[in-house]
Amino acid sequence: MTPIKYIKLIFFAALPFLPACSKKFLEIQPQGQVSEEDALKDPNAANQLVDGVYSTLYQGGFDKTTVGFEWAMIGDVASDDADKGSTSGDFDINGAGDIDNFVANANNGIFNNIWLGDYTGIAKANQAIGILNQSTFDSTTQNRLLGEVRFLRGLYYFNLVRCFGEVPKVVRYPKPSELNSDEFQTRASAADIYSVIEEDLQFAVDHLPLKGDATTQTGRANKGAAESYLAKVYLYQKNYQKAFDLTADVINSNLYSLVPDYNLIFREHAVNGVGGINNSESIFEVQTGINIAENAVSKLWSNGQGPRGSGGWDDLGFGFNDPSADLAAAYEAGDTRKNATIIFINPTVAAPGISTGTVLWDGYRIPSQDSVVNQRYSYKAYHSPIAESPQLTENKDTKPKNIRLMRYSEVLLIYAEAAANLGNEPEATAKLNMVRSRANLPASTGTIDNIWKERRVELAMEQDRFFDLVRQGRAGIVMRAAGKPFKDGTNELFPIPQAQRDLSGGKLTQNNGY
Repeated sequence: MTPIKYIKLIFFAALPFLPACSKKFLEIQPQGQVSEEDALKDPNAANQLVDGVYSTLYQGGFDKTTVGFEWAMIGDVASDDADKGSTSGDFDINGAGDIDNFVANANNGIFNNIWLGDYTGIAKANQAIGILNQSTFDSTTQNRLLGEVRFLRGLYYFNLVRCFGEVPKVVRYPKPSELNSDEFQTRASAADIYSVIEEDLQFAVDHLPLKGDATTQTGRANKGAAESYLAKVYLYQKNYQKAFDLTADVINSNLYSLVPDYNLIFREHAVNGVGGINNSESIFEVQTGINIAENAVSKLWSNGQGPRGSGGWDDLGFGFNDPSADLAAAYEAGDTRKNATIIFINPTVAAPGISTGTVLWDGYRIPSQDSVVNQRYSYKAYHSPIAESPQLTENKDTKPKNIRLMRYSEVLLIYAEAAANLGNEPEATAKLNMVRSRANLPASTGTIDNIWKERRVELAMEQDRFFDLVRQGRAGIVMRAAGKPFKDGTNELFPIPQAQRDLSGGKLTQNNGY
């Protein structure tokens, strides 16, 4: 094993695709004083090593990103749930508008940033796995820490394979002399990548404690999170029995429950013990309420999606990821999730020059429709400047807004979809109606079509819609009906970033149609 001086590191960015002769990529930026020797024998030091892998969840400005602001451009803006928003030319430098209109090419900066972010996380995970596998402290702690790291690696590969299909399979930390080898420079099949994901998440299922165990820590992966994500992975591969069994285990653990009021899920603070961050419904969420201002996922997450003012109004944000009119029309009458998901901007009313505007849950008032550039904004990304924690730094972009990546309601819907595909409509109906009842809707039947409709409105603006449509095999039909020029056989995947193809010396092939 190559010795390293520090544990909290910035490893090779885009590890598989860097020229071996480029020494600048081998430089290490120390952020702590824990040595590898300590991590091999001391569980506390090893825990800090794992913290370094979790830190990759907090990437998300206008450079490498994993689950931050630019990820929303992929999961939401590319779908029929959202438009780019803001002003016509804003953010086009990184290609958000091109993604919205399905004209993005391999030079789009957002694709490259997602690639860089996920492979940076994978590189850190591989480094940690190599050290933890040789640790000398007790095996229970060793396997728990390995389970957390492998959970994150599985999550990152899941996002990569959904975005790009075939990608390089990097499951060990290479020597500098190996960086140009085919092992790290060529694409593996999607099936091979899914095998890595399954193995990683299954290891996490086998070795992580349940929620509430004395060894668990808020914000870090536990068995329920691993089972939920593994079930989702199997759903994508149409292995419905395994998806059903895994979600049944999460449900039967009785450790999770729906937050009674959907409006409170995305708040920072609970109201009378209901909702708030890390609530009863939270299975895995990114913790941003800490001082992680450097390249933090909190950067731009809330402010980037907040109402953008015009005409001199002191705005809340930049106005990207604008919920679409199509999404607004998808809700049934009386669905309480509609106004909890979308901020609707009221037009100017009453006497000339007087506006009632839109009053948000905290009393903050957006003057009127003519004061902002969009008619709708994401309520799930809103962080109150009045009733919640202040920004992390003097930069107003860094608001400590936790990002909910997996909720119990999705587990119920995965279970329902798996049950429906297995011919168990009574169970599918029961779990579907648990979600609908919370939304103040009447009972329905657990057909595949009904479950898919429910997924859309339940998980809207949570970066899942585009990938749902692709896995369901109806992306082209739905997108074209929404006015997007989706090309079947091409737009199910995004292009391999040209910058990475160049670094590979042409070894990375391109997806069809790009």
